[in-house]
Amino acid sequence: MPSQADRRAVLAQAPCRADLAGATIDLWPLYLFHPGSVTVNFALSILTTCRIRPLKGKAIHLKSLDTRREERFANLDALCCAKKFKHPLAARLVQFFQPEGGFALETTSESPAGAGIAGSSALMIATTGALARFTGRHIGKEEMRVLAQNVEAQLIIVPTGCQDYYPALYGGVSAIHLDTDAPHREALPVAPEQIEAQFLLAYTGAPRASGINNWEVFKAHIDGDRKVIRNFERMAEISRAMHDALAQGDWDEVARLLDADWKFRKSNYARISTALIDKLVTVAARNGGRAAKVCGAGGGGCVVFMVRQEAKQRVAEALRKAGARVLPFRVARDGLVVS
Repeated sequence: MPSQADRRAVLAQAPCRADLAGATIDLWPLYLFHPGSVTVNFALSILTTCRIRPLKGKAIHLKSLDTRREERFANLDALCCAKKFKHPLAARLVQFFQPEGGFALETTSESPAGAGIAGSSALMIATTGALARFTGRHIGKEEMRVLAQNVEAQLIIVPTGCQDYYPALYGGVSAIHLDTDAPHREALPVAPEQIEAQFLLAYTGAPRASGINNWEVFKAHIDGDRKVIRNFERMAEISRAMHDALAQGDWDEVARLLDADWKFRKSNYARISTALIDKLVTVAARNGGRAAKVCGAGGGGCVVFMVRQEAKQRVAEALRKAGARVLPFRVARDGLVVS
């Protein structure tokens, strides 16, 4: 661990993600009941950032720029003894890493609140990476994923899935194979330009709590709801087919599977879709959209649309007129970057 005199400022960034198939099934232990499950997603150039700079003395200053929350502690002992936090994500990770001396930790996210594109998970990875570098800890990517996922579960007090952390760590287009021993990430050979030319991301302006929707579906599956279990088995089949379609560049099949995934997902839980989401999907289809699905757990947040390339601008304008905020993005080529 570096001495207080040797410490230097650290900057870490990690990207958000859009998922194409296999969301929710990545919650442990649901995927164990559906062997061969896989989640497919791609990293977005919508970034989360953590900056840490050393301070003289022992004071600790935690600040979230996007939520405008901040708090100060006289020292690490005071932070560790606190019962409540204004910036719990940062505070819990500081408790784990136990940095010596004073410092200011500042976070920000380009993702809208509750967008369903894993903004909180990406920020967990950025903050974990920054604190590891700041304290001189050498942590592998999989160890970092486990730590971030476990701490996030402590924060939202419901089970967390694993898929959100891999785009933040690696970037690109990913297939996360949910195997019995552990999840394993595969980088899919998809040209980012193909994704960028055919997909749009729209924010509905309605933040949602992913943990709540996921928990309702999780409970139904564990309780033996036959409809939900059948839907999950079908979604597992769709996600495996999506993996193959993307790997082969079969975009007609990708569109068909995206639509199929959304239909089964909606039937799991009534509040996964909303009137505005349904309206946006209809509007997009009328203007050149091929398929759409909600990102993450649903109930609001972002919707990812697959469109005909020549109609992309027309669909984007139609979505804006219908009340959505279209979020510009590129596929993030890199995952976590710490400097």
